[in-house]
Amino acid sequence: MPDETLRLPNTIFQAVFDLGDKRAAKIALPPTLREPEIFAEWQDDENVVSLYVGYDDGQLHLDLGTNGGEHHFHGANGDASENSPWNDSDTAVLLAWSSALAANFFERMPELMEDIEEAAAWHEEGYPLYVCETEPAQLDLIEVEIEGEILTLPWLGSGGVSQDHVDGENHPIALLWNPVDGATPDRTIARAWLDPVSGEPVTSPEQGVDWSAVGLERDEVLSWLEGIYLNHHITPDAEIELVHAVLERMGGLDREQ
Repeated sequence: MPDETLRLPNTIFQAVFDLGDKRAAKIALPPTLREPEIFAEWQDDENVVSLYVGYDDGQLHLDLGTNGGEHHFHGANGDASENSPWNDSDTAVLLAWSSALAANFFERMPELMEDIEEAAAWHEEGYPLYVCETEPAQLDLIEVEIEGEILTLPWLGSGGVSQDHVDGENHPIALLWNPVDGATPDRTIARAWLDPVSGEPVTSPEQGVDWSAVGLERDEVLSWLEGIYLNHHITPDAEIELVHAVLERMGGLDREQ
């Protein structure tokens, strides 16, 4: 288990973006739906924005592209449904708000996503402020707190390793290894995934691994993989935090209006 006390301090990062007209911020959500968890993904190859709006009792998923949009709901148990978990009037307002938010985000693609990625790179380099390049426009200052990563050692075993996302539930990854320095890691020696109940990473070794050839004990590899999983798949990085904060500003969910 990685030592959570060996975590870098949190940092405050500011970024200036052109967010457009923020139409969703002009729509008041119903009182019971005013504190959603929101996130969006830009699928560049399909020119589609996927918006996720979540509450304890359900979720709304909305996809918007050049050919229009579609949506569906999820109940508290996570099952997809065409039926909303909320009453008709609240659902109508939530759909209007979500559609305006998704359209606002879509209209700023891909430039806004490129700015967010560049801002995250600036944060990675240690800069405290990013300002986008733009023509004269109404700009927004976004401030986020970035959680510090757990301090992990570089790979100290033989050869080299890499991570590979694999199909399956709970965000599984495989740890690939190759004993030859510089060669492409191609053998799975361990796996990690997210426990859906505890929210903590779980690791498991592969069968038949020669740990003496790997150069580290099995438990050392699993502990190292757990720290890597925590840093790269659980702890929100600057890009994720910026996307979340941008959506909150576009949707009128923060106080900097």
